[in-house]
Amino acid sequence: MTSEQVLQELHPIFQKVFSDPGLQVIREMSAKDVKRWDSLTHLNMIHEVETYFGVRFKLKELTGMKNVGDMVDLIVSKKS
Repeated sequence: MTSEQVLQELHPIFQKVFSDPGLQVIREMSAKDVKRWDSLTHLNMIHEVETYFGVRFKLKELTGMKNVGDMVDLIVSKKS
């Protein structure tokens, strides 16, 4: 699975979680870029991503993520 594939598969997850069908996910995106991204939607998004990709993030990994690109890289490394 490539980074680009993961990024594309994140689009519908983010659009659903943040209730924004037009939301375009890019590697540089972070919570400050999405109006509805608060602590509750963050937890929901993490759960949806883990479920969809069949991965589990460790607390240290979660706290180390600074943007979507960090999440994409972690997913790729876990799926390899």
